[in-house]
Amino acid sequence: MNDSVSTSSPRLALRGIVKRYPTVVANDGVDLAVGVGEIHALIGENGAGKSTLMKVAYGVTRPDSGTIEWEGRAVSITSPAEARRLGIGMVFQHFALFETLTVVENIALALDDRIDLDELSERIRAVSRRYGLPIEPERLTHSMSVGERQRVEIVRCLLQSPRLLIMDEPTSVLTPQAVMKLFETLRRLAAEGVSILYVSHKLDEIRALCDTATVLRGGKVVGTARPAEETNTSLARMMVGTDITECRLTPREPGEVRLELCELSRTSVDPFGTTLRAIDLQVRSGEIVGIAGVSGNGQKELLACLSGETPGVESGSLHICGQQADTLPVAARRELGLAFVPEERLGRGAVPPLSLAANALLTGARRGMVSNGFLRDDVARAFARDTIAAFNVKAGSELASAESLSGGNLQKFIVGREARLDPKVIIVSQPTWGVDVGAAQLIHQALIDLRDRGVAVLVVSEELDELFEICDRIAVLAQGRLSPAQPRAALTVDEIGVRMAGAGNA
Repeated sequence: MNDSVSTSSPRLALRGIVKRYPTVVANDGVDLAVGVGEIHALIGENGAGKSTLMKVAYGVTRPDSGTIEWEGRAVSITSPAEARRLGIGMVFQHFALFETLTVVENIALALDDRIDLDELSERIRAVSRRYGLPIEPERLTHSMSVGERQRVEIVRCLLQSPRLLIMDEPTSVLTPQAVMKLFETLRRLAAEGVSILYVSHKLDEIRALCDTATVLRGGKVVGTARPAEETNTSLARMMVGTDITECRLTPREPGEVRLELCELSRTSVDPFGTTLRAIDLQVRSGEIVGIAGVSGNGQKELLACLSGETPGVESGSLHICGQQADTLPVAARRELGLAFVPEERLGRGAVPPLSLAANALLTGARRGMVSNGFLRDDVARAFARDTIAAFNVKAGSELASAESLSGGNLQKFIVGREARLDPKVIIVSQPTWGVDVGAAQLIHQALIDLRDRGVAVLVVSEELDELFEICDRIAVLAQGRLSPAQPRAALTVDEIGVRMAGAGNA
């Protein structure tokens, strides 16, 4: 840190920032100041303008008007490279990693100085060990889960020793233990004078970690708060402008088995992947079963096996609605009544440049969007419009591209698209990753409504609070083995944590 900088001057001050897009004003005269050594939260609903404001601070986006001050002087941040030269680092919510490169190669590309890859690999290992974010430098990125990629982004940023660290949903797919370790690191950095601008929808985290919070709604600052003096309810009310209605899971007797795995085993073709070992699981009509676990313990492999992306098993069997489906491709499984929400929104859940209507067509052809081999654009557009309305998606129209939506709004659209296909079985991975509290409740209620209509629902999540809120039974995946699914009421968070560490699994 520059000793000549007065601690009375903010490290970063954004004044009157305005950023307009064709269909929305993302930032409307925003003021924000982050002090030296301060952990400052930026909170708001999906689409409130948080990510746009962070991109302005990091030089990714140029504001239409307003000024930026760095350590008391006006600056123009025209690129991420300029931001890094000032001492600003950023961990993005949506990852900027090349799929075909290794971890060390991806990180080397993001550094401004050239460095020997062997030396960089050792630095990566040291930083990842120090901060409790284990990653293997030689691993290919395409083989990694979302949680593992999140670790790469965080380690990449920490390697640059930033003076201001911007974190956009940094813990969205980290385990509770990894979150606590990260918080220790952030508090230590703040004590050393590093400023932290922290964007998150997890209000418990905000209250535990942050000194100050600025609240955005509709692109404008609507208030500030000291999170430690607030409750989750009061912060949520500031974010959305109304009280949040809690979901209610009414006990009910489940029906017939709709998804069944019997002694399913499969060796991972990825040398860094996880082999699935003798997995037994039943999901019945009218119940929600949750799978907890630390990212990288077989979730990716299990979901690919269930969805049909990688059909076939070495031993055991997979049945969907009573029919053996081990070798069936994706389309055939959907014909049996399977719907699927992957953890990666952009690229797998939706095609970024395509419109929402076109993305509805990708999985909704059975809903009358194709007739006699011809696409019915009017039906696809109507389906997309109805999904936007039913799930409160903030989008210009059904013709808006998927990539133009905020992460949370795109997640609501994808969940809504799959839920409205009248599935018999729906598999949802990380349903509320990077989603605000209001949108999370909407998604949770949608899953509960499906369950109450007799759909078999399987949820894979690293959010234990989420699983305890919406699931009838919970199992734990650790080292490729799945524990028996038990009633939620018979489990505690501590017991789940022990199993996530690999103890007690079958």
